[in-house]
Amino acid sequence: MPRRPSPRAAPSPSPVQITLKVNGAQYTHSVEPRLLLVHYLRSILGLTGTHVGCDTSHCGACTVLIRGPGEATWRAVKSCTMLAAQADGMEVLTIEGLAKNGELHPLQRAFWENHGLQCGFCTPGMIMAALGLLMRNPSPTREEIKWGISGNLCRCTGYINIIKSIEQAAKEMKEKSITL
Repeated sequence: MPRRPSPRAAPSPSPVQITLKVNGAQYTHSVEPRLLLVHYLRSILGLTGTHVGCDTSHCGACTVLIRGPGEATWRAVKSCTMLAAQADGMEVLTIEGLAKNGELHPLQRAFWENHGLQCGFCTPGMIMAALGLLMRNPSPTREEIKWGISGNLCRCTGYINIIKSIEQAAKEMKEKSITL
């Protein structure tokens, strides 16, 4: 029987250089073109608040906010669906970038005060999705909140306290004119 040639490994793609601003700090790195943004944040920058849950974009644990050059508004994205190279030139906001001067962001505080978290695994992505919603709609109805977090799964809470947390944060952010 003739020997089959051994399969050759595909050549590794050449690294690309990216520059992006994460939580207000600028970073430049050479990365593989296929590196996901979630892995860039966790493995290269050490920002482990952005979680890898399902690797299929269904759970939302990896949600962050991004803003492109010249864009005024942030948008929530699942960082497991975006390549780090696609974020080149953009700003990224993760859960680590919310607290200021040791004080929790109103959403973080509301989740804590209303028991909007249990195991905490989904919480960073849930908060970032909620912040994306509140930036687009500062006074959402309960139905709009449900729709706004519908791409984020929680296996512990039943969502009632998550919704109460977002309602409380929306009220506080509106009263204090907090936009981020």
